[in-house]
Amino acid sequence: MIQSQENATSQKARQKWMAILARAEADALEEYFEEQGLPVHVVMKKPETGTVMIEGRAGGSGRRFNFGEATVTRCVVRVGDTLGFSYALGHDRRKALLAAVADALLQGENATTVMSKLIEPLAARQATARVIASRKAAATKVDFFTLVRGAD
Repeated sequence: MIQSQENATSQKARQKWMAILARAEADALEEYFEEQGLPVHVVMKKPETGTVMIEGRAGGSGRRFNFGEATVTRCVVRVGDTLGFSYALGHDRRKALLAAVADALLQGENATTVMSKLIEPLAARQATARVIASRKAAATKVDFFTLVRGAD
């Protein structure tokens, strides 16, 4: 039971950092690996671009429907004995490669260093960007129930 809880915890942690890497800007990944140095790695599946179907839900929680397609680039690398994977929107092959290397490093013995120097700063930037986008959207909100017609 404890082992399955550990697996679930590590799986959730990996899902979090994979999502952060997928949303990261390529420049941020380049900057990190310029400072830290790109480790020796073997490309198992070179970065390749394809499409995936995006599903939506009517009303946010209703029936599923195919919303459209999105371009995605994926890559698989091996750093030491660890495989790193990445999936990223768009067709930036270098970003996919760097994200896969970062995923492999995050599963290794230097995970805490990579987490503190790469993932946490990226997560903070992404959270700030979400807040700014939310504020911009909120500024355009119109509450039709408070509008008053002109007096007769």
